[in-house]
Amino acid sequence: METEPYDLITMGRLGVDLYPLRTGVGLDQVESFGRFLGGSPANVAVAAARLGLRTALVSRTGADPFGTFLHRELKGFGVDDRWVTEVAAYPTPLTFCEVFPPDDFPLYFYRLPKAPDLEIHPHELDLGAIRSARVFWATGTGLCAEPSRAATLEALRARAGTGGTTVFDLDWRPVFWTDPDEARPYYAEALRHATVAVGNLDECEVATGERDPEAAARALLASDGGTVRLAVVKQGPKGVLALASDGTRAEVPPLPVEVVNGLGAGDAFGGALVHGLLTGRDLEEALRRANAAGAIVAGRLACSSAMPDPAEIAEALARGTGTTSAGTTGTGTLPERG
Repeated sequence: METEPYDLITMGRLGVDLYPLRTGVGLDQVESFGRFLGGSPANVAVAAARLGLRTALVSRTGADPFGTFLHRELKGFGVDDRWVTEVAAYPTPLTFCEVFPPDDFPLYFYRLPKAPDLEIHPHELDLGAIRSARVFWATGTGLCAEPSRAATLEALRARAGTGGTTVFDLDWRPVFWTDPDEARPYYAEALRHATVAVGNLDECEVATGERDPEAAARALLASDGGTVRLAVVKQGPKGVLALASDGTRAEVPPLPVEVVNGLGAGDAFGGALVHGLLTGRDLEEALRRANAAGAIVAGRLACSSAMPDPAEIAEALARGTGTTSAGTTGTGTLPERG
């Protein structure tokens, strides 16, 4: 039995990212790939662990070598993998991307016939640990299929009255849904149990019907149930806007960086945001640090292994750029330009 609560428990997507080691060309021309732990909630857990938080992930893998790899990576990053279990019926998912900096990164998800992380069942959840965590982080993609949908909502409901922070990451991936209308009722139900809502403009539009950042943030705060106390709207190159239910407003511009792969930036942002909230930083400072973490990872090839430590975030803020002295890939090797 745990005697100390986790700082952060995340729940949902987990898989292997295979990223080309040559950028600016299609996958048909790529001959070598880097293999990394992937999946947004997994990356958020890694990002927070890199900043010194005690984190765990609730997810599932296939009973295959890629699943073994993911367990090894999670442990190596300091993320507790006790609630990452095997599903014999389905293979561990693979995700390929084409890297065309600065902002075109087509994704190809291999999650058929079904991803193991969508086979999380409500009865398998350790609701005691989920209730006691200082922060619990759930995602929109966890709502796209059963039994993950029921499990995600059960976990969110279990957080009621705990006094902790419950984050709903809108995490909209159209490939996982028939259309936005299918997703909206489930997003609305999740928001009834969240205290923090985080999403980009596309995701906010799916959840609220609003695309204007200010209107979207206000719509998230006004979600049925009235539990959302902080709405964070990510605007890419325009920075991030956050509104709190007490009237606090913060808007922070992004740090400039030469983009290598922007796919992990939002997850780095998420892990750093959790760290900022738990360490008592004011909203603007928390956003500045989260933005810096995102910029650092956007300037590197990998996602999980590229997550910055506190010293790198401090350096990026001091320099005024996401490019730090640690290099641009997080692995010491620059990707080959196409």
